[in-house]
Amino acid sequence: MRTEARRRRRSASPFVMALLIAACEAGGAAPPDTGRSPCELNAGDPRYTRAHVERVIDGDTIVVTARGREERVRYIGVNAPESVKPDSPVEHFGPEASEYNKRLVAGREVCLEQDVSDTDRFGRWLRYVYLGDVFVNEKIVRDGYARSTTFPPDVKHQALLQAAEREARQAGRGLWQQP
Repeated sequence: MRTEARRRRRSASPFVMALLIAACEAGGAAPPDTGRSPCELNAGDPRYTRAHVERVIDGDTIVVTARGREERVRYIGVNAPESVKPDSPVEHFGPEASEYNKRLVAGREVCLEQDVSDTDRFGRWLRYVYLGDVFVNEKIVRDGYARSTTFPPDVKHQALLQAAEREARQAGRGLWQQP
């Protein structure tokens, strides 16, 4: 009996290890799937701000009105191909990423979540963006319109965004389509 139990423990071990590894890789603090905006769930928390999207600059940058001011917002953890960068060529899939972002958020009310940094070196707010309970940063990456990118210390959802990119690559979505 002891030998049988030991054998079962040993044979289950690789399975348990695979589950643990998968959990760590896909882990990260995924936003809760509650049907409610993080701004509703975190009312009063200064890291969350309601905003109106005035216009979309490109696949990872928008202009919002928040707290009575217009601000440029750069999505944290996302790098879409360039489509409007001065003195730079339009990159492959740049116009498509920009158009996709427009379809998602232009003219809509969003919730902005700050991580550690407030702004980047260009003065843009660095934020995670939610449309209701849809995590826009993740959706853009998962649908293949941007890559996951990490700039510490803003890493709260890094694992989730990296998993979204892996899924997009494996499925051949957007940027990852075969020619």
